[in-house]
Amino acid sequence: MDINPMDLMKSAQRLQDKMEDIKNKIGEVVVTGTAGGGMVEIDMNGKQEMTAVRIEAEVAGDVEMLQDLVLAAYNSAIEKVREAVKNEMGAFSNMFGGVIPENFFSNLKL
Repeated sequence: MDINPMDLMKSAQRLQDKMEDIKNKIGEVVVTGTAGGGMVEIDMNGKQEMTAVRIEAEVAGDVEMLQDLVLAAYNSAIEKVREAVKNEMGAFSNMFGGVIPENFFSNLKL
């Protein structure tokens, strides 16, 4: 079987271009994680950066509850970002038999 180096280079460039497109789309993702029935909300972008935090005044007096709710809202937002990344990566992963290593997302530099 002959492999044409030029075809291989073109394929690699297409793969790199596709990955760049995916990274750009992921960077534009914005999700909201919530906890306590919406008493705490955290907005997060696809780069896993928090962009906003909203806290209802009624939970501000109970520090322990507030800490728990902020943590839960953060975890909710992270999970939503990971799901958005997996959805965006779907077509890309099909190129590799639909398998993306679990640690791929933690190593993804956006």
